[in-house]
Amino acid sequence: MCTVICLGEVLFDLLANQSGVSSEHVRSWTALPGGAPANVACALVKMGDISRFIGCVGNDEAGIKLADKLIAEGVDIAGLQHHITAPTRQVQVLRTADGDRIFGGFGDIPTERFADAQLSEVTEELFIGADFLLVGTLALAYPNSAASTWKAVELAQTHAVKIMVDINWRPTFWTSTTVAIPQIQRLVERANYVKFAREEAELIYGETSVQSLHQHLPAASGIFVTDGGNICEYWLDGEIGQQPAFAVNPVDTTGAGDAFVAGILHQLGSGGKSGMEIVRYAAAAGALTTQQPGAIDAQPTDAEILGFLEGYIPDFLEKSGI
Repeated sequence: MCTVICLGEVLFDLLANQSGVSSEHVRSWTALPGGAPANVACALVKMGDISRFIGCVGNDEAGIKLADKLIAEGVDIAGLQHHITAPTRQVQVLRTADGDRIFGGFGDIPTERFADAQLSEVTEELFIGADFLLVGTLALAYPNSAASTWKAVELAQTHAVKIMVDINWRPTFWTSTTVAIPQIQRLVERANYVKFAREEAELIYGETSVQSLHQHLPAASGIFVTDGGNICEYWLDGEIGQQPAFAVNPVDTTGAGDAFVAGILHQLGSGGKSGMEIVRYAAAAGALTTQQPGAIDAQPTDAEILGFLEGYIPDFLEKSGI
């Protein structure tokens, strides 16, 4: 069991009920709790770990519902703030015909006006006894939440808490890539572990191989490059390998990458695992999350992940004739 601090956004994903259509043709939406750091926090609890969430929601119905959801999932929300005037963020999520998701806009509210952008306090006590700090990069897009992120990084280093960065690139949060990339690089350079989607690695460093990325990030202990339903490549304490995605029929891929990140952290916290074991577990967590709509409710437990792996590997070997 490990203790992980997850800092960043918690919000409602407005999931399109109709697949394969543009936003103007969506007839109805389903509001599902999400936000990458919050998704990771909830997934870790299901895997048997302790998670502490730092973020900000509005003092509105949506914010209260999200706080209640985190509590119900077993997440410590001592670091969750309620902003008096800023609203809780909601983001439109479109789905392609094959279940992949496309993030849309925020309606009529400017992106910098939402509560998560106003995060302004980070409590040092939350870092005592913690093993990992998980941060994304979206908080860097706004002055208050960016300052809070850097404060958290400083406290993590002070308390020997290892830092994992999940890039989670979303251009709708930023004014431009020329503003975003230097800030993201600065954060990533301070991380012990970094998870890129392949297109994020290409955008930020112009490289996609883990060996090349490690040249940019020599202080990192682990680098993971995912590619949707394709192969994940990893560099972990000098071990280089690949993990094919598990063959499943996705219903909704929202939150699959967050479950993958939680799986990595859970396995790192367990200790004594090879890179292949760590990434295989994480890939299974991501695959299972695609089997239901939404991010948090679809997340598997540790027992479900292990059961999937026990059943999948023999079945895969039999079908492959190995």
